[in-house]
Amino acid sequence: MNPMEEAVSLPAGEEAADHGYTGNKDAYLRRLKRIEGQVRGIARMVDEDKYCIDILTQVSAVTKALHAVSLGLVEEHIGHCVVGAASEPDPAARAEAIDAKVKEAADAIGRLLR
Repeated sequence: MNPMEEAVSLPAGEEAADHGYTGNKDAYLRRLKRIEGQVRGIARMVDEDKYCIDILTQVSAVTKALHAVSLGLVEEHIGHCVVGAASEPDPAARAEAIDAKVKEAADAIGRLLR
């Protein structure tokens, strides 16, 4: 099961922020805390003078985990923010909003690829 697909319900009376990832916020936080623990483990490995290839293997695992989080957030942005911009009733404002949200996504993807 993909933890990014878990739904999160808010307590009665609480409003969700208008972000695409809000419904999966707890899953993202759990995943990021797991990654944080992995990074601490890597620091411990360096402190304990572990074999460099073993450290690099763990760095690769953390990098892959961060990429998975990043791709999930990009997908949430496109599915929520870009699609939301497309529902703007005013055609001129809609075109401008779509362009802005698509540019944000493209810029974010570009940063991920650097």
